[in-house]
Amino acid sequence: MSVAEMSTRGVAVEIAHVSKSYGRVVALDDMSLSIRPGEFVTLLGPSGSGKTTLLMILGGFVRPTTGDITFDGRAVVRLPPHKRNIGVVFQSYALFPNMDVAANVAFPLRLRRLPAPEIARRVAAALDLVRLGGYGARQVHELSGGQSQRVALARAIVFEPDILLMDEPLSALDKKLREQMQVEIRRLHDALGLTTIYVTHDQREALTMSDRVAVIAGGRLRQFAAPRELYERPADAFVADFVGESTLLPVARMGAGVALQGQALRHDGPVPDAAALVLVLRPEKLTFAAPGANADDINHLPGTLRGIVFQGETVLYQVALGDGGEVTVRDLSRNEPQHAGLFPGAAVTVALHRRDTLVLPA
Repeated sequence: MSVAEMSTRGVAVEIAHVSKSYGRVVALDDMSLSIRPGEFVTLLGPSGSGKTTLLMILGGFVRPTTGDITFDGRAVVRLPPHKRNIGVVFQSYALFPNMDVAANVAFPLRLRRLPAPEIARRVAAALDLVRLGGYGARQVHELSGGQSQRVALARAIVFEPDILLMDEPLSALDKKLREQMQVEIRRLHDALGLTTIYVTHDQREALTMSDRVAVIAGGRLRQFAAPRELYERPADAFVADFVGESTLLPVARMGAGVALQGQALRHDGPVPDAAALVLVLRPEKLTFAAPGANADDINHLPGTLRGIVFQGETVLYQVALGDGGEVTVRDLSRNEPQHAGLFPGAAVTVALHRRDTLVLPA
């Protein structure tokens, strides 16, 4: 069976000033998001940030303290989960061990009292979509982790929901399988056009899969943007530190610009209006300057090479700067470090182009 045999559509989701408190503990604080129909949005944040609470509110499993939520303009805050037409994939998959694969996938259809031929058709179509055609008679205990995840996904889409909610569904998988399933989930999303809201604490997973990412910390929204914008233009130091690898060094105002330990920095763009500022240094944006180099668009940061870490396709160089800060330089070169005069203890100068010199509120 083909994708065309499953009729799905995405809906717009509007989250307006949603808050949730448990006594004195504020899990969500005035959260607002506008999600477009058919969009893949990831809620990204550390443990305890409030991202799963927001997902559970969207699913109807938790009632917000204040605020409103609409699906295509329809208020849903007071609706129970079974009246929201949502599919949910939980972190544990929540498969029924006493049922075979087909029965697990068919369960939401039986609750809706669909005719047996229609149930059989939809189950077959859903299993084909997740590339498990022919697995209907398998028992749950016979499945691998990746196969179990696919069955849970098939069960979540088989009744043709408007919205798919996913709560860290790949956390139990090993790295290689996790990366494969990221591609599979995105393929399925593109094929069905479902509005998908995905929770993870893995920033690489969020950047890989999403149309937009909502970074949440302490129950508050820090930034909502496309992956490239989030990475290249983070809103503040928290986002820069949480999304991607980076070193944050405090800088001070110097006239209309900023300085690092008294050294004026060349940079593009205005200096943020904030009491405390940091310089964001991404490992892949840094290089080593040749001795005596003095380009007008380059910032030079002298230091001492402390360590060299070989990672296969890249080499990481750990550098202690003269002011006591430490940075990491990522090099894609295949040359041996010693051929470039790089060895622990060597005096080096880290080079940072002005276009990559990012100053943010601390």
